[in-house]
Amino acid sequence: MPRAGRHALAPVTVVIPTLNEVDRLPACLASVQWAESIIVADAGSTDGTVALARAWGAQVIQCVGQSIGAQKNAAIALATTPWVLSIDADERVSPALRDAIAVAVRRPTADAYRIQLRNRYLGAPYERGSWGRDWHVRLYGPSCRWTEQRVHERLLVSGSVGTLDGRLEHESYRDLLHQLEKCHRYAAWGADDHLTAQRRISLRQLAGRPVWKFVKLWVLQGMWREGTRGFVFAAVHAWGCFAKYALIWDRQRRELAAEPAASADSAVRAVARTAVPERIAVEPAFESARS
Repeated sequence: MPRAGRHALAPVTVVIPTLNEVDRLPACLASVQWAESIIVADAGSTDGTVALARAWGAQVIQCVGQSIGAQKNAAIALATTPWVLSIDADERVSPALRDAIAVAVRRPTADAYRIQLRNRYLGAPYERGSWGRDWHVRLYGPSCRWTEQRVHERLLVSGSVGTLDGRLEHESYRDLLHQLEKCHRYAAWGADDHLTAQRRISLRQLAGRPVWKFVKLWVLQGMWREGTRGFVFAAVHAWGCFAKYALIWDRQRRELAAEPAASADSAVRAVARTAVPERIAVEPAFESARS
């Protein structure tokens, strides 16, 4: 067991949501061995992720079918330390960040702390655009909870938020195919979240939002400075945006097409219900006349 006999550096529970991360989880777990507790919230891995996490000394809970936010919340509910650190399996805590966390949790100056990510994409870090200025609140008290929509869950924090030195190293995708697969999955999840809100999609949104996504990333946020790699990044994200709104439009189209058939079926059932009492009322009278 890698954690056996190790002295915990900080009173922190590390929360890691997983789904088939056996290849990336070891580096993540190795970077948080200083924490008092590690809880892996697994969504039904079939690749050995659970066995690997337990071998590294982590507590594993099963959260099959739940959103990432719900996975995190389930793990937070089991935390017994005064601080929680949320990271993903494709992230690693740098030594500088580890030291900053150790100071913050022993002499806190805020109720929660934001951490800057160093995002790597297709073999190199991204220092431009929104990914070059990527800050997220990841260190907080166990009373905080995440929203549980399928895409872009948010941490709900009450109180002051400070800033930590050091970076959270993030290897965003295994390769380009993994990015495309993830974009498709997030497009489907985003469509589910949107449909729950019952907002109709127009042609203007279907055509305009992906274009705006590309322009914002490629032009306004400076991804053009990254050359071909930046173009691929912006184009794939624009495609994911289009896929999301196309899925919403298609589902709404099918729902509208089903409504006339459902209305006709309801009308037939209504006629049948009104006809039956008339037949029942006549038959007894007929039987009485025959007797």
